[in-house]
Amino acid sequence: MSFVISSVIPFPPISWWCRVLDVEKVCWDTGEHFQKMSYRNRYNLASANGLLKLSIPLQNGRDQRAPMSAINISYDQNWPLQHWRSIVSAYNRSPYFEYYQSSLEAFFQLRPIRLVDYNLAAVAWVKAQLKLSFDEDVVNDYRKDYPDAIADLRTDGIKARESAVGFPVYQQVFSDRIGFLPNLSILDLLFAEGPLTLDRLKKNRDLLCGHT
Repeated sequence: MSFVISSVIPFPPISWWCRVLDVEKVCWDTGEHFQKMSYRNRYNLASANGLLKLSIPLQNGRDQRAPMSAINISYDQNWPLQHWRSIVSAYNRSPYFEYYQSSLEAFFQLRPIRLVDYNLAAVAWVKAQLKLSFDEDVVNDYRKDYPDAIADLRTDGIKARESAVGFPVYQQVFSDRIGFLPNLSILDLLFAEGPLTLDRLKKNRDLLCGHT
């Protein structure tokens, strides 16, 4: 059985999805400690003003050192509505935004308490759109190292590379204004390619996996 160990992250970047296309199981590490300035509570999109970093606010702030399973989301402000409005503003003219609009808007009405539950729900939404069927498991006890046969995506697998050199280009909404932004959240590619997203991931797998 081929499987990977991964951090639990919301709307993972394009390169992450290319790494799990053919795996049988993704094991989510909920025992690792939260790391600030990481993808564990953030995802990147493109806006008219450039890179759009959307962050999920946390109770007790982002400097805490606790296992991911113990990190809770703060709803002191209505950030889900702010995120949704930012997405609509950035992508309402993209080719396939309307195709996903209804179900994605419903997702942003969810209010899970734990960050891992929110992130897993975000992954499940994308997984359904891509029609992927890998199994999932949760690992509560942190291990620094795994056997070589297990691909470890907890660090390298979720790094976004800033350079667009070699990254397969597709039509982004504001590319004529801000240039092409590589390895954004999978949402960006979904809104651009719609049902063809999975085919594009498979076709460019080697190039995309090189950008982790």
